[in-house]
Amino acid sequence: MSRELILYTTLGCGLCEKAKVEIWPQLQEFQLRLREVDIAEDPQLLERFSLRIPVVGLGDPDDVCPWPFDSAQLDGWLRQRL
Repeated sequence: MSRELILYTTLGCGLCEKAKVEIWPQLQEFQLRLREVDIAEDPQLLERFSLRIPVVGLGDPDDVCPWPFDSAQLDGWLRQRL
């Protein structure tokens, strides 16, 4: 089973599209699969991330890499955790 990189997002998030450009190179590098989670569908995630999206994580909502990040910053974040 491949590991997942979670992108916390919501419909119409323009910054989330910009974040994906930085995320794509890391997916292959770390053999990750991207899973997008719409925070509007989860009241706890909406409360936590409503003003912060896009953010990415590996499953622990307390340990996320918040926007703005570039590919190099995301690479460093992932290397510390994988």
